[in-house]
Amino acid sequence: MYRHTYCEIDLSAIRHNVGVMRGKLCGGAKLLAVVKADAYGHGAVPVARAALEAGADMLAVAIPEEGETLRKAGIAAPILVLGGISPDEAQAVAQNDLTQVVFDEAAVRALAQAGQSVGKNVKVHVKLETGMNRIGLSGAKDVQRLVRLIDALEGVELDGCFTHMATADEDDRDGTMAQLARFNELCAAIAAVHPGKITRHAANTACIFRYPQAHADMVRGGIALYGYPPVEEAKGLRPAMRWATRAVHVKTIQPGERVSYGGTFEAKRETRVMTLPVGYADGYRRALSGKACVLVRGRRAPVIGRVCMDQIMVDVTDIPGAAVGDEAVLLGAQGEDMIDADEMAGWLGTISYEVICSPSGRVPRVYKE
Repeated sequence: MYRHTYCEIDLSAIRHNVGVMRGKLCGGAKLLAVVKADAYGHGAVPVARAALEAGADMLAVAIPEEGETLRKAGIAAPILVLGGISPDEAQAVAQNDLTQVVFDEAAVRALAQAGQSVGKNVKVHVKLETGMNRIGLSGAKDVQRLVRLIDALEGVELDGCFTHMATADEDDRDGTMAQLARFNELCAAIAAVHPGKITRHAANTACIFRYPQAHADMVRGGIALYGYPPVEEAKGLRPAMRWATRAVHVKTIQPGERVSYGGTFEAKRETRVMTLPVGYADGYRRALSGKACVLVRGRRAPVIGRVCMDQIMVDVTDIPGAAVGDEAVLLGAQGEDMIDADEMAGWLGTISYEVICSPSGRVPRVYKE
């Protein structure tokens, strides 16, 4: 690795967070670890392995390609593809032994044909629409019609059904309970036409900690896996990502001199400016200009001027001894201070999920156990 800009991923934190979630499970529910989007930017293969080692029962991705990556890495655990597919993607699902979310006849028929071609049934989970209004079936008759089709076709088998809670992480208990009631109604509709046992799951990360009555047969752990609590009840999690770089230049400018594109920062005093080799091409968002801080020698250094594509400048005037080669932490802890994804999200007007997904592919991930 040549770059001194990198994300350090603490796999022991991933394992710890799996343990925290497992400790909340009710009624024998299993834990599905969500590793879509390259494990929220942390690296899908190492995170998946750590999560499974810590007791996760299943993995989830968003698209078949993500599941294929895990299979090529030798991961044999069940993998659920959460997003819908077009018929021409069915063969990849079957060849990689993935479990596919379904909610339409065309995908089911394509998966059945693909399953027949590989000589093994493709497992499917029917997506139930209960209030998110994203994908899924909302009518009991429509659900039963699709289940009957699955049961009638060779090459495909019903393995589960699930829904997704839209407001479980907000102050909307009535809305969540209404979704859960609708989910149970649709599960009953499935049971009326399908005699076999299937895996039911409705609980997202917020529900793991806030709604034990939603745990059903399995829960889906997402943001908590990476150390961030979606609700205040989620205690004891450890952030797994630390994003750092090293200073490449330090200079002193005089009052009236300006910094970066547009000259948006003008020095009011003699100012020591440190340049860091990271910018919006690395995922350090331009919207952080003039809002964010980084940690240098355990102290906060404000980002001054506009974030550039490959560099940012920070004010180290009040940090004695700050010099070229010093580590600067963009996200994570240094000394007694810490910048976490929730704080950075506040600067950006977004959520921690988007922050930890932000470091781009040119930022190396390094792993510690």
